[in-house]
Amino acid sequence: MKVKVGISARHVHLTKESLSILFGDGYELHKRKNLNQPQQFASEETVTLKTPKSEITGVRILGPIRSYNQVEISKTDAIKLGVCPPIRDSGDILESAPITLIGPQGEVHLPFGCIIASRHIHLTKYEAKKYNLLGNEVMVKVTNEKGGILEHVHLKIKENAYFEMHLDTDDANAHLLSQGDEVEIIGEEICQNYQK
Repeated sequence: MKVKVGISARHVHLTKESLSILFGDGYELHKRKNLNQPQQFASEETVTLKTPKSEITGVRILGPIRSYNQVEISKTDAIKLGVCPPIRDSGDILESAPITLIGPQGEVHLPFGCIIASRHIHLTKYEAKKYNLLGNEVMVKVTNEKGGILEHVHLKIKENAYFEMHLDTDDANAHLLSQGDEVEIIGEEICQNYQK
């Protein structure tokens, strides 16, 4: 079956405490636009990512506020910043790479929290059952001029979700994929045969 592609550029998730340090006490995010995933939005606010080697400015904060701080970057960003973030699912941040966030009112040093997000597909429990996608991961086939097979695409099954595959900019660029393009999910049985 087909699934649309969503491309995730570098971004930051913040706790209320960190937002207050970066932007001032009691500060609240201002919505710039809604994202496809329910209740998620891109804010007007941005921060600078800083390491001893380099920095990247204008990195968007995504809302709403979370219970943990997380920075999601691509491998290309990691090389520029001189860090070695692990490939992880969102929220799996323990022992990930350190990084410093700089805002207009202050800065926050994260001893860990910087990751490269794993490839993943958002879907509801109903869709998972309907399409027989009940495992932890699948493979995805790209059929354009730079086509190929993307392995280790995690399934993020929730009660409320927008059916979409998320790739970082490196994966998208490598396969000439744009926001909204369609790719094909390879079923788990086909995946097992492919890997033999």
